[in-house]
Amino acid sequence: MTATLLAPYANEWLDAALRYLHVVAAIAWIGASFYFIALDLHLRPPERREDAERGVGGEVWEIHGGGFYRIEKFKLTPKRLPEPLYWFKWEAYTTWLSGFGLFVVLYYLNANTYLVDRSVRALSPGAAVGISIGLLVAAWVVYDLLCRAVASDAVVGVVVLGLTVLAAWGSTELFAARAAWLQIGAMLGTIMAANVFFVIIPAHWELVRAKEAGREPDARWAVRGKQRSVHNNYLTLPVLVAMLSNHWGFLYGHTWSWAILVSLMTTLAIVRHYFNLRHRGWNAWPILVAGAGVLALLGWLIRPQSTPVAASAVPVSFARVQAIVANRCAPCHSMQPTQPGFDAPPKGIAFDTAQEIVARAQLIDQWAVQSHAMPLGNLTGMTQAERDEVGAWVAQGAHR
Repeated sequence: MTATLLAPYANEWLDAALRYLHVVAAIAWIGASFYFIALDLHLRPPERREDAERGVGGEVWEIHGGGFYRIEKFKLTPKRLPEPLYWFKWEAYTTWLSGFGLFVVLYYLNANTYLVDRSVRALSPGAAVGISIGLLVAAWVVYDLLCRAVASDAVVGVVVLGLTVLAAWGSTELFAARAAWLQIGAMLGTIMAANVFFVIIPAHWELVRAKEAGREPDARWAVRGKQRSVHNNYLTLPVLVAMLSNHWGFLYGHTWSWAILVSLMTTLAIVRHYFNLRHRGWNAWPILVAGAGVLALLGWLIRPQSTPVAASAVPVSFARVQAIVANRCAPCHSMQPTQPGFDAPPKGIAFDTAQEIVARAQLIDQWAVQSHAMPLGNLTGMTQAERDEVGAWVAQGAHR
């Protein structure tokens, strides 16, 4: 295998390994978050007086895996430090580290292809990477200062939503469409991981060290750790939107992609609230129905709108379309790609023959005409006039 082919081949393996690790770690982290918040909301006052006297604040009975479990949560700490004591932190760290590594491999090392779209903003790869990293840091700093300055979680939530709207709009004005969505997901994911590293785990260590030193723990640490855990719980589903967004070109490539992203994230945060209310025993099904209604409305509002071709319009010839596809699409989508960084057509889609172009006419229309998601980063410089010609050809029946 030549060195030219080895680089993209190795890149694909690194992409696959990091992506798999990221997904597995995220499942473990999200699962732990969902379980412990549900556990906390299911707690009831202890039935036995002796349990309350030894510091138990709540208990719950559960059944799973063929057995019964009785879980206790202490108001602050038990009378003696238990051994062994199991911690939940590596799931969060592994998720963020693998996700950042994946971001580096795909978007930072290939910034010209995936991060920068010069039809959006003429950034150099170095500038784009620097802005991206700066936004990750800024997201955590601003959020953390907000949490320390504002006591009300409701107010924090509203301000975070407003800042997310601003960040989503700004990212779509700076980066390629797909990268913009992942940038917002990375910013929220950074907040979540930093919550664990800088607040939740230090709070746990404070409780442990207080017991080791024989002094009464400061309850403020427990309150702060619980607050950030709840915040993370509400951020999980919105972050998943961004994690999975590379499959949704019709969404991130839409003219109003930033508003679509915020709408989806907000709706799924509300869906998370529905489940938390269910854990409290509240029948909050109207929230779930409302969320489904919002998603249905969003789907209707952004549905593809085909521009009718006037009867007198000059038909677009297939030869013209084939030339556009050869110049703008085939550098990547070919069995022998000429675009650096590609050793095979993405997703196995090639436009080398007339039959392949005609068979995938609707796909070309969706990704290159309707959403502008392709070409990636508009590397090949596809013009709006060319997109219009291809769209007209599809509307005229995509004839050869």
